[in-house]
Amino acid sequence: MALAKIFVANRGEIAVRILRAARELGILTVQAVSAADTEMLAARLADETADVGPAHATKSYLSMDAML
Repeated sequence: MALAKIFVANRGEIAVRILRAARELGILTVQAVSAADTEMLAARLADETADVGPAHATKSYLSMDAML
């Protein structure tokens, strides 16, 4: 089987559910985190994190450039 990795750009309970399901399936995960979210549960559960910018959502999670 090929090694799989997914990027999770969601936060909160949905992200946690995705990360847990991926772990059960043997899929590696990368969690998007802004400056305000580095200690959230999803960031701790992920195999890796990707800094997407400052705490303000329009400059991080809602920025297409930050996500890409």
